[in-house]
Amino acid sequence: MSIWGKANLLRARDGHEAKVLSVELFFDLVYVFAVTQLSHHLLENLTPLGAIQTLVLWFAVWLVWQYTCWVTNWFDPDAMPIRLLLFAIMLVGLVMSAVLPDAFGERGLVFAVCYASMQIGRTLFVVFHLGRHHALSKNFQRMLGWLCISGAFWIAGGLSQGYYRLLFWTLAVACEYLSPMIGLWLPVLGRSRTQDWTIEGGHMAERCQLFVIVALGESILVTGATIGHMAHWDAPTLIAFLVAFLGSLAMWWIYFDTSSQAGTEAIVESKDPGRIGAYFHYTHVLIVAGVIITAVGNELAIAHPAGHIETRSLAVLVGGPMAYLLGNGVYKTVVYRLFPFSHVIGLALLAILVPFAYYTDQLMISGLTTVILIVVAIQESISRRRTRRAE
Repeated sequence: MSIWGKANLLRARDGHEAKVLSVELFFDLVYVFAVTQLSHHLLENLTPLGAIQTLVLWFAVWLVWQYTCWVTNWFDPDAMPIRLLLFAIMLVGLVMSAVLPDAFGERGLVFAVCYASMQIGRTLFVVFHLGRHHALSKNFQRMLGWLCISGAFWIAGGLSQGYYRLLFWTLAVACEYLSPMIGLWLPVLGRSRTQDWTIEGGHMAERCQLFVIVALGESILVTGATIGHMAHWDAPTLIAFLVAFLGSLAMWWIYFDTSSQAGTEAIVESKDPGRIGAYFHYTHVLIVAGVIITAVGNELAIAHPAGHIETRSLAVLVGGPMAYLLGNGVYKTVVYRLFPFSHVIGLALLAILVPFAYYTDQLMISGLTTVILIVVAIQESISRRRTRRAE
């Protein structure tokens, strides 16, 4: 059969773990840009409204990546039609990422059209390819129904202004994020079961891990770019730079040193891998959000290390690490079935830090949050190694 034939599109299920292919890594490059745009949007709109708007945009970026990730788990990215589909999504995604900073401004409709066309277009392609009788057909038909509903909200938001746009887009995000929790249920079409989501666990876990790398890479990029644009490198600036780097290192250690391989095993060994895969996507949205917020805090601390703490700067300097630890804690609860004690201690220390933060400067708070992350990373690493030796 030709490279365009149907039999060539689905991944081979031969008992071997599906590998993440180079075309998928290439696809992720768009999201390096998207994450950078989001952090800049939050930095320039560091208000409650700006934070909510950034959160909605982040969910949009995450959801279009997430839904594509599920497709490439089922379908072979080396098959020419799937490869071309990924390239088309990349192109539209690049436009969507370019207009992110003005999504709540004059380019809202452009953003909405790009987003809806990616979500609906990709799913339409899959529905037409699978036909009516494949085991996955009903699942993708239900998914298409929900994406059409959310697409209507995206377009309505793009045609609206102000709070109405925020309302419509929040409803659109809710449709796409929450509908899998109810099995994509729709009248007539019914409900999907997670047992029918026959995913490749290793591939799914690795894709999530690579997105965390993308986010941490953006954090490193922001750190380097910020100090590179500084006219003078004084001692506080250099200390803030070092603190930001150590913080990124601690965040990597917390996630990858103790749970990356275990995360893969959790899906592979599960009797319901589809459900665990869904949990991974639900939890990683918070993990990556924590990285993005922390990157904004690092940029503030490097640019103004002696700056007086305000509520908005405190929200990112402490809120980013808190979101990251909380997301990791929930993720590890899925993997190990227990919320790590080290993360409880870290969250408690960050909470205690808040009322004292107003008496010091941004560098001090950045330094203290980094110390807390390092302590969590060390304690978690020691604890997991002891557990493995005891087994």
